[in-house]
Amino acid sequence: MGLIASLPEIEKKRNSVFVMHEKSEKLIPLHRHNKGQLSYVEGGIAYITIENLTYVVPARHYFWIPRGMWHTLRLGHKATVLRSLYFYAHDDATDPFYSQLGIYPASELLIQMINYTECWDGRHVGGKDYNFEFLVALKKMLPEKSRKALPIVLPATNNEQMQDITDYLERNIGKRLTLGSVSKQFNIGERSLSRLFQSNLKISFLQYLKTIRMIRAIEMILKTGKPISEIAFAVGYSSINSFSDTFHEFVHARPTDFRKP
Repeated sequence: MGLIASLPEIEKKRNSVFVMHEKSEKLIPLHRHNKGQLSYVEGGIAYITIENLTYVVPARHYFWIPRGMWHTLRLGHKATVLRSLYFYAHDDATDPFYSQLGIYPASELLIQMINYTECWDGRHVGGKDYNFEFLVALKKMLPEKSRKALPIVLPATNNEQMQDITDYLERNIGKRLTLGSVSKQFNIGERSLSRLFQSNLKISFLQYLKTIRMIRAIEMILKTGKPISEIAFAVGYSSINSFSDTFHEFVHARPTDFRKP
């Protein structure tokens, strides 16, 4: 049973943990559930959209979605394996972690623990089941292990002028783009362009540009075998060191770390 077909099943037993491990490339449409979702992205890349924000989840990272939060989920590569645990919510008030959407790098311990849960794939696991305490311990350790959330969040807007500008940036991501050059392209002043980004996207021009470049770089690293230097150039960086430092700022890892087996 796939994840989309399993959505009603998740809701059936409020005090259990529902386990779902799935390999696919698909869009799970707008939905919510009465349990918190812990998912580990093993290979590939995933995208979570909440209202006008899209969060990018690279391979070897995990995310937590609080109970009741409306979201869409897109698995963006055929190699993406999504290992998900849908946790009971009766103890969520014990830590602020459980009420916030977050994306985090996965430690080796957490990866091994999540992989172990595949023995329950497609099942509800409750208090009367063997080794249920293992899942309880896994949930309790999340706040301790989840201290550095990734800031890879791409805002969107319904403003048509702003959409034209962001589309232009994405089409020309490998070029030298500055506030001045983009202002001239759209025949508006630099201060006006800067205000457009702040008022519509709640982010600066430079930060938006950095974000789309890092997202494109992550996609290329995970989906292609191109050298890191070629990827850096393709997303607009002439210096490998500058690219690597910006990449580390976003994902707390170097580009080469994403290629490690």
